[in-house]
Amino acid sequence: MIIDAVELFLEKYNLLKPKNNIIVAFSGGYDSMCLLDVMKELAAKYDLNLCAVHLNHGWRGEESDKEEENCKNFCSDINFYSEKLSPDIPHTETAAREARYKFFEKCAKKFNSNIILTAHNANDNAETVFYRITRGTGITGLEGINETRGIYYRPLLNIYRADIEKYCTDKNLTPNIDSSNFNTEFARNKIRYEIFPKIRETIPDFEEKLNQLSKNAGIASSIIEKNTKNLEEYSPQEFCALDEFYKSTVIHKFVRNLGLDYDKKKITRIMEFIEQNKASKSGKTLSLTTDLWLFAGNKKFEVVKKSALTLPEIRILKEGRCCWNDKVFSIEKIDEIPDKFPDDSSCTAYIQISDINFTLRGRKDGDIITPLGLGGTQKLKKYLNEKKIPKHEKDKMIFLCKDNEILWAPGIGLSDKIKVVTKPTHVIKLEER
Repeated sequence: MIIDAVELFLEKYNLLKPKNNIIVAFSGGYDSMCLLDVMKELAAKYDLNLCAVHLNHGWRGEESDKEEENCKNFCSDINFYSEKLSPDIPHTETAAREARYKFFEKCAKKFNSNIILTAHNANDNAETVFYRITRGTGITGLEGINETRGIYYRPLLNIYRADIEKYCTDKNLTPNIDSSNFNTEFARNKIRYEIFPKIRETIPDFEEKLNQLSKNAGIASSIIEKNTKNLEEYSPQEFCALDEFYKSTVIHKFVRNLGLDYDKKKITRIMEFIEQNKASKSGKTLSLTTDLWLFAGNKKFEVVKKSALTLPEIRILKEGRCCWNDKVFSIEKIDEIPDKFPDDSSCTAYIQISDINFTLRGRKDGDIITPLGLGGTQKLKKYLNEKKIPKHEKDKMIFLCKDNEILWAPGIGLSDKIKVVTKPTHVIKLEER
């Protein structure tokens, strides 16, 4: 029975703890209605907090609104939340998928949950494997849909659509019938309604064979991945010295860990980007999604995420210590002259000042600096560019300032305005908290 299979799946991943907050992605179609109906029973049995979330794409006007209403009615006995997709989102499979997952992640935060169940089934997995084959996937892509990815879990992944439809019929459920699912202009619909039926005429168990291929690929891929590191663990030179197979394996692993769709074109684009920037001192970024980038330079790889973080500003008016995010800034009076002053790359500097009246903050438009020994001012932007500081690192930097003039960029350099001329008066430091 489907309910037994779902229960075993949830036990496998230790998700049946009382009071667990579990979200079900609920379109109202056969698959998600079956899953939600099962979860209602299990929620009562195990005392789970269940919430169904629905994203109304609004692409089919009144039909989309009726489907949302049907979902809401089905959830009269559990928590239900829905939103309508912005009309500005392009009407493409990729854009819709990205919008759905952003919505799900928003719901995870809203309902304080790290468990989102989606209703992907065995047929979906077979279609995914076939689709990836047509796009030139490697062995990793043949794994198909994973049972889990981050906060996402797929309890129906080994259940076929025919069994799901039978469950809904037997339980007298009335799922939504999305008319766009029959539009064969979409690649996956064409596979489902045109290509697979023709193949089944010759190979009736074609989907079962694809799913077996998927499992075999998963076993082989796990063995291969034991011999590879995550992309960020390689230096650019180490990565570029790998043979093409292992390069491709590492990038597949990298993209999959980020939860992104991938094909040969995307994998090749990332590999070419790394090759082009392996000798770059300042490095460059490659857009992976609208708010996710890969940084590559001659020293490291880094995943850069868009952040809504607003950097704080702190007034420094006396000696002492203060916290700034995950750093501790200190300014102390000194009596003895050090034997040796630290170099620019240090996060310690000796300065000569007559009073303390500074601000600790991030960079701003219009900032200037008088670099030590230069004798004239320079735009901070130009100064940091000459120091080969990547853009995403500039946005996280902390500066000691007076008005719009930078007096110290920790680890980068000191301003001529506070240099030691005769005798240092203070030492400033920036340390990890």
